Amino acid sequence: MEQALDFRPVLPELPELNVLTTPRFGARDASRLAPTIRAAAAGDRDAFGQLYACYFRMVHAILLGRVPRRDVDDLVHDVFLTAFTRLKGLREPAAFGGWLATIARNRATDHLRRSHEQEELPDELPGGEAIEADTLAVLDAVRKLPEAYRETLLMRLVEGMTGAEIADRAGLTEGSVRVNLHRGMALLREKLGWKANE
Repeated sequence: MEQALDFRPVLPELPELNVLTTPRFGARDASRLAPTIRAAAAGDRDAFGQLYACYFRMVHAILLGRVPRRDVDDLVHDVFLTAFTRLKGLREPAAFGGWLATIARNRATDHLRRSHEQEELPDELPGGEAIEADTLAVLDAVRKLPEAYRETLLMRLVEGMTGAEIADRAGLTEGSVRVNLHRGMALLREKLGWKANE
């Protein structure tokens, strides 16, 4: 099984914001993050666009680990809209990543509580490319892992975030991220029946 997990949507372009050249901010760089958060809290859409670009992958991974894939994109936008409207209430800028992650988790929980069972369409209907069954099996196995491992693995494997980026965005230490990735991969291999050298 040599395929990569690719559940990410194309990152939407924000007005006057090039996502590839947007500076990266993290909890460890509070002196640079604080002015951006304060500007966004004051209504500066460009500042909020920078925060969106920096934290999009983290929020996407958290939601992907909790809700059906078809609902993730809409919920990402809901999370950032909620964050934008509540940002004035955030007391400590360095807590932004954890605060945003909590909004994402709560939004996923609310969504699942309100969701009605939906019937899947048959595979034989014409349409776009189907997701490989193996990829869905891996995602299902990841969703059954403990939260810390699930979110960290999705940020790394699906979103392509480095350990340092995960630590910065999620408010963890790099050591915690390494442990979560190592233990999460071990549990995932076990669930999927993979050997360590596969």
